[in-house]
Amino acid sequence: MYGGDEVSAIVIDLGSHTCKAGYAGEDAPKAVFPSVVGAIDQMDVDETAITEKNSGSAVDSKNIVKTLDSDKAKGKRKLFVGSQSLGFRRDHMDVLSPLKDGVIADWEIADCIWDHAFRECLLVDPKEHPMLLAEPSSNTQQQRERTAELMFEKYKVPALFLAKNAVLTSFASGRATALVVDSGGGSTTVAPVHDGYVLQKAVASSPIGGEFLTDCLLKSLESKGMMIKPRYAFKRKETRPGEYQTVDLDFPNTTESYRLYSQRVIASDIKECVCRAPDTPYDESSYSNIPMTPYELPDGQTIEIGADRFKIPDVLFNPSLAQTIPGIENFAEIAPSVRGLPQMVIESINKCDVDIRRELFSSILLAGGTASMQQLKERLEKDLLEESPQAARVKVLASGNATERRFSVWIGGSILASLGSFQQMWFSKSEYEEHGASYIQRKCP
Repeated sequence: MYGGDEVSAIVIDLGSHTCKAGYAGEDAPKAVFPSVVGAIDQMDVDETAITEKNSGSAVDSKNIVKTLDSDKAKGKRKLFVGSQSLGFRRDHMDVLSPLKDGVIADWEIADCIWDHAFRECLLVDPKEHPMLLAEPSSNTQQQRERTAELMFEKYKVPALFLAKNAVLTSFASGRATALVVDSGGGSTTVAPVHDGYVLQKAVASSPIGGEFLTDCLLKSLESKGMMIKPRYAFKRKETRPGEYQTVDLDFPNTTESYRLYSQRVIASDIKECVCRAPDTPYDESSYSNIPMTPYELPDGQTIEIGADRFKIPDVLFNPSLAQTIPGIENFAEIAPSVRGLPQMVIESINKCDVDIRRELFSSILLAGGTASMQQLKERLEKDLLEESPQAARVKVLASGNATERRFSVWIGGSILASLGSFQQMWFSKSEYEEHGASYIQRKCP
């Protein structure tokens, strides 16, 4: 039994865009950092080192080869976690994500991110704190068991609990039943929650999330001839006080993925600053004479953004718009199957039991970073009113401040883990040792 005030649980939400970590009972996560890591394959680096040295003496070259072989056996790569170390450009550094479709695919990277959260950000010893992890509704049994195994065997946590994202969001708003529309970095998921359980059969999801919108914006600006220069590609010299001159720098060894990552950082800031969901579905003619909004890029040039302010967010409601953006190639294959937000909501509600549909319509919760876009709530409510049955009272709820909306999953976890009545729910280390990892299915619904 864990609980009381003496030791607080740690809550971690590993999202597709950022990882949120902090103590249960607090109102916001202590640490928020990107959930991608920079990776340098040691092979590339070692091989270049060998050719540079040109093996001065026979003995040396043998030694070098030996170390290389032992590294090859392990498949060593050096990982850099956290926004600080990602912001620093390194030769041959790739940017990799541990997640694929919201579910962990690369465990080494995920492990590295968790380690960073404990050791660097929260400065805690995981042996001393129960651990609440948020997981996507689509998590498989195998994934959950592997997580439990890693947490108990490697980090030796005293207790663990895996809670579904959607459930935590509904707790954050103080409800046990709600329809949670979670629009994050990598995807958008609509999940009905009833009495604190996700109704698995009615979960709908689409691959359109914040990162897809950022890419749309990037491509759309590039097609209009506005190139976004990543932060590392220039430096600014002050010629006279207040006047800057930009000097281009050239780094031939920068990987494609790092260049893209750096551009996305800037593009996503543009998106957060100027984009807002249009009140009516977007069409070229009515938005062509819209006033332009200026945005100053880091390298000092100012770009004007017009119709894209409304076109990009409208992709959430009408995914086929993405095909009109030059350069979004790989979208055409999946386009027919991707539905807009209102359709996903209605489809999800219709898969639920008749008795709870009314209640779901009247408590649609918005969560996630993309959902904090301006006017998104109003637009979704308007579209749903047109498409929903007459009897339904449609109410889209979103917490007032963007912080709560962005971190609603984490906040829900913080509330849950600090409840007195929750303390008997933990999956404890002793239970793990007695029943094994598969017992997590019984402890965490």
